Amino acid sequence: MYKLILLVSFTFNLFALETSDRLFDCTEIFQERKSELLVELERIDEQKQALNSLKVATEDLLNKKEMKLQHKENEVSNMLEEVKQKEQNIQKLLEKNEQVLQEIKELKMDKVAQTFSKMKAGAASDILSGMEPQEALKILNSLKPKTVGAILAKMQAQKASELTSLLSK
Repeated sequence: MYKLILLVSFTFNLFALETSDRLFDCTEIFQERKSELLVELERIDEQKQALNSLKVATEDLLNKKEMKLQHKENEVSNMLEEVKQKEQNIQKLLEKNEQVLQEIKELKMDKVAQTFSKMKAGAASDILSGMEPQEALKILNSLKPKTVGAILAKMQAQKASELTSLLSK
């Protein structure tokens, strides 16, 4: 029995030693794996910090670009407003020039009409016969009907007919 107890005790010690060796091996593996995981965790943390830094830098750059864009848009808007103002001023000047030009034409036509009204009908008819029909029409329209009649009476029949038809339109 003593041998049996000794044998059982020896076997138990052998198992205990083997289990202890296995536990020691597992502990070493876990320690190695733990250090590997800590290194990996540290690397991930560094990458996370780098990503956050990149994100902040990108946001700053984007904000600066947006501010520049807003500034440029404001400049363009101001320039557009100035152009519109200048266009309005130019339009006003054009209208004023048109009005002055029309007044000059009227004054000129009045002078021409006065000149033709003081002419003899024969001389006036000769001059108007040699002119373009539209120009002659303008002059005839500015004269009194009695004067127009006298001038048309002195013209060649075909030219007087042409001007009379233009006068009636």
